[in-house]
Formats: sequence, structure tokens, C-alpha cells
Amino acid sequence: MAPLRSRPICAVYLCFVVSWVGRRPDEGGHGLNDPKDNGALRTGASTVVPTRSNVVYITLKSRRRKPVHIRGTVRPKVRKKSERNKSENVTFTHNKRALTEVNIGEHFKTHDFDYKSLDINAESTKDGSDISSIRLYGQKAPPWFSQLDMDTMRFLADAKVLRVRKISHSHLSSSLFVFEGDSDVHRAAQKGSRRSAVCAGQCGLIRSPVENSEVFAFHLDRVLGLNRTLPAVSRAFSFMHDGQSCPVVSWDASLFPEAFAAGWATVRLSWREYQSSLKLRCWQKNSSPKPDAGCSTIHHYEWSKVALFDFLLQIHNRLDRSCCGFRPRREDACVELGYHAECVEQENIQLTNIVHRDQDQRHLVFVNNKGFFDRNEDNLDFRLLEGIKEFPESAVSVLRNQKLREKLLQSLFLDQTYWESQGGRQGIDKLIDVIEKRAKVLLTYINAHGTKVIAMKT
Repeated sequence: MAPLRSRPICAVYLCFVVSWVGRRPDEGGHGLNDPKDNGALRTGASTVVPTRSNVVYITLKSRRRKPVHIRGTVRPKVRKKSERNKSENVTFTHNKRALTEVNIGEHFKTHDFDYKSLDINAESTKDGSDISSIRLYGQKAPPWFSQLDMDTMRFLADAKVLRVRKISHSHLSSSLFVFEGDSDVHRAAQKGSRRSAVCAGQCGLIRSPVENSEVFAFHLDRVLGLNRTLPAVSRAFSFMHDGQSCPVVSWDASLFPEAFAAGWATVRLSWREYQSSLKLRCWQKNSSPKPDAGCSTIHHYEWSKVALFDFLLQIHNRLDRSCCGFRPRREDACVELGYHAECVEQENIQLTNIVHRDQDQRHLVFVNNKGFFDRNEDNLDFRLLEGIKEFPESAVSVLRNQKLREKLLQSLFLDQTYWESQGGRQGIDKLIDVIEKRAKVLLTYINAHGTKVIAMKT
């Protein structure tokens, strides 16, 4: 009887084996042995689902990731260089580039004159490639850039360097390096500028790598429609800053009416005088103020523009040099230089970097735009907004319609060197995240204080 009982069990087991062996691989769920999965693993294919709307998604080739420098005051590590032969008369050629880099550095350490000049073989400063680091994603540049902007950006990024000069004066906190370039840039780029002892042609001002936020500031200015900054790009020079990318800003001789030795064409105002001029609404409706009214030469609307721009980037070196409106850190310049102690008498603190062109004293030029991206929302400098009763409609509309990220991505993509120096799309997104959060804070501030948003055509 035992064998008879086992027959049903054997039959069931036989049916199970036959059904399992005869099963096709495309039935049921997919496992690691699925041929489709194997194909995906071999090709490395994946499906990317966009996480944001209204954003231009840009695909770049995979590159080595570099650290993202968020803090504007991060200081680069000092590298110990090995001893090299230091000859003062070495031809700058491709074969002797490493040797000449050291000689240039040693040359710039001298302070016998106000500025030094160094002639460089023009062919030596290009890598032999005709491909510009200013790239376009599409047939046209973004509409917020003028043709002059594009010409100047290409000059700063690609021009062969003919001469490098070091400028060191008492009114400067640090030395500046100006390069004179050779380029077929459109002649309109030099229209309105004038020759000076510093630059005989078209030049760029080379800044430190830790000031790379100057480039971001330029693009933000154009996207918001303010148009108050000088064109800036990121560029790497083999003979400076260990080859790191650094901001290069367009040189404008009209900002120095009495040659460079006299410094910027600036407006001197104390905080009390500045607040008084805001109440007087100087030069509004093109009406001339009374001589004894206490007005400066700057048009009333300019203060609204600089306040909005500086708040988004948390630039305090214009309206709040002493860092009275937020909690500074010990390594911040305002603390190291003792300016923060001036907050005891805030009314007498002087505004700085209030710059205009000598032939256009009504409008500001935003210079030294070193932004800070690591300041939290609970430590923002609201002193920058004090006394401001209206903001430019063109800029606020960009913040309100949530087009800021899309436009900044399109704009910053043009500068390939800056894009890659910040870690590509991932790093750029982190920077835009910070600006978007501050934009929301600013919009909340505008609504809470009933600040007007008006068209400002000056």
C-alpha cells in the first residue's frame, strides 16, 4: 500500500520540475540572470528622471570631480616648491615653461616701482587649441548678454597674453595683476574706454582663485537685468596661482579719472549720510537736488539695485564693511582688520567701494563682488536692506517667476572653466540652491515690509 500512496506525491513533484525547467526567462520578475538586465549592465544604461521643471539639463562628459569651494574666504594650501634655477633672462617657450613660471613669480615680488611690466611671448600662453572656453548651448547666447559682453568674455578667456603687470599702491589692500591681451575682438569692446599708463590696449584684471565668486556675481547681475558689473570669466594661467583657475575681470580705465594712482572714482558717504540720501530720493525724476540737501551724485534707484544684489550674494564690503548686520567669524576680514569694533558708532561708519565712471556719476559700477555662499538663513545681513523702500521690477520678477535656476544654469554653462572648477552641474546646483533660498527670504521681506516693486529706467 505504501507505493500506491507515494504515487500522487511523485506526480505532483514531476509536474513541478517540468514547469520550472520549461519556464521562459521573460515570464515573471527579472533577476540577475535576466538577459535584459545583463544587457543593461554591459552597456551601463540607466534611466534619468528629471527632478525639476523648467530647467535646461546639460549633459557633460564624465570628468574627475573636484572639490566645490563654497566659502569665499577659503585660503588655498601653500605648496612647497622645489628649488629651481632662477635666471632672469629666460625665454618664455613651451620647452622652458616650468622654469619661467618661477621667474615670473620672483619678478612680481619686487616693489621698486608702482607697477612692473613683463613682456611675454604671445604664443606661449595658449595651449595650441583654437577652441574657446566660452561655449554656447544652442545657436545664440542668452538674451541677457549683449554682443559687447560676449566679445569681452571671449577676449578675457582666450586672448593671448602679451604683457603682465603688477600694480601695488597704498590704497590697495593687496597687489593687482593686469594682463594685456592680443585678440581680434570686436572694436566695440574698446569703445568708451581710454588708454592709460596701466593698459595700452584691452586688458583683464587677474584676481585670486578664492575670489571666483566674481564670475558668479557677473552672471547673476546679467540674469537679473541690473547690468552693473564688469564682465568676468574664469581662466587658468600656467605662470600664476599654480595653474588654478581664477577670475579675470575686464579692465575699465574710465573708473580711474586721475590715473590709477588716485584710485577708483568713488563716492564718500557715512552711514548716516547714506540713510539721509535715501529719504531725500536724490535725482529721482531727473530733478536736481538743492546744493545743501546733502545728496551725492548717485541716482536714488542705484541704491535699491546694489542692496538687492548684495543681499543675494551677502556682499558686505560696500554697505556694511564693519559686518554690523550679522555675526562675523574670527577669520573674516572685518574682524581681522579691526573694522567690526566700529559697530559701536554705526552712524559714522564709511561706505566703501561705491564706484562710478568719471563720465557717468549717476550710476554705480559694482566692483570687488566677492560673495559668500556659506552664510545660513539665520545669519543674513539685513542691514544691507535698511532704508530701501523699493526694488527693481525686472530683478524681482525673475525671483518671483522661479526662472532664476534655469537662467543661471544657461548663463554659467557658457564659462566652461568656471563650470568645471566648481564641480560641474552638481557644484553649480549647490551654489544656486543658496541663492534661491535667499531669494525666498528677500521676497518674504518685501511682502512683510510692503516694499514697492517698480520699473527703474535710469
